[in-house]
Amino acid sequence: MRLSFRPFPAAAVAAVRHAVWLVTAAALGLSGCATRSADVAPEPSSAAEFVSWDCDRIDDELERVQQRAADVAYSVDERAGNNILALGMGLSVFWPALFALRPDGLEAAELSRLKGRDEALRSASRAQGCPPTRDTLSAARAAALPLVLGERLVYEDRASPKAAPAEQVMVLTALRRGEIEYRSPPGTQPGAEVWRQDLAGNLLSAPAGALAWPHLLRSDLSLGVVSAGDMLLVGDPLTRARLRGQVVAVGPQTVAGRRFDVAVVELFGDAQRGDASTRVEGAIVVDRTNGVLLRLDLRSANGSFALQRRLLRVDEPRAARPPG
Repeated sequence: MRLSFRPFPAAAVAAVRHAVWLVTAAALGLSGCATRSADVAPEPSSAAEFVSWDCDRIDDELERVQQRAADVAYSVDERAGNNILALGMGLSVFWPALFALRPDGLEAAELSRLKGRDEALRSASRAQGCPPTRDTLSAARAAALPLVLGERLVYEDRASPKAAPAEQVMVLTALRRGEIEYRSPPGTQPGAEVWRQDLAGNLLSAPAGALAWPHLLRSDLSLGVVSAGDMLLVGDPLTRARLRGQVVAVGPQTVAGRRFDVAVVELFGDAQRGDASTRVEGAIVVDRTNGVLLRLDLRSANGSFALQRRLLRVDEPRAARPPG
């Protein structure tokens, strides 16, 4: 399947939004009264399901379960307006804290199911004598990614379509469970500039003056999925935009000579400026297997949120890999 990045017809996007709204409304209708956190018990899950799994596969599934739990908990926290999780949350979730957010209805049921699966996976891990979960990706998972350590991702940045381009280079320096780390090459930027993203495509940290979006995208970027979060200017706590996103297209795409499984997420929201707000619109395109940013288009009268970023090419590590 070839996927084009041509704009979706307004009617199609509206239809997707309407369908998602109906599903959300139905879920709210089913949720009923709030369930107290103390009443949310793990849904039993059998470790027998994982008896034939090796330790790497168990660790990978634990990572997936915890990421999904974080997604659900963040949605609950955001809707309640507590912002407890907005300061940052890794993949090592603390279940009592998640239940203390007082999820209800379908979200409480999903967290219960995930907690039961988490316990069953850990039981299977102990039965097999697995070592503590490693921070780095397994060799099999790393080999399946479209990028390798040491490769240089070269982006083109523009403040507007007619503005002069500037190159942004990031070297892939670490593949960890739950996140990828990049560094700016020596001499291209002051200091040791570090960029960290999770595998959903959220930019967790970036150099001062760069845009970051720590909780904007969900781990399940399937068609129609809706998410929300802040986009902020690193180092300036007063400059941030509140955005909503919706997946409007998915599919394989070749970008910069590499094959990716992309998700196109339409973005819309507002950037606060004193007592007034400024509209922000655009789209973000990421790889669904590892969250690598392929394109970011932002349009706004607020110059901090006017940016076009494209992945131009991926350069081999300076010590080139052997052929084959």
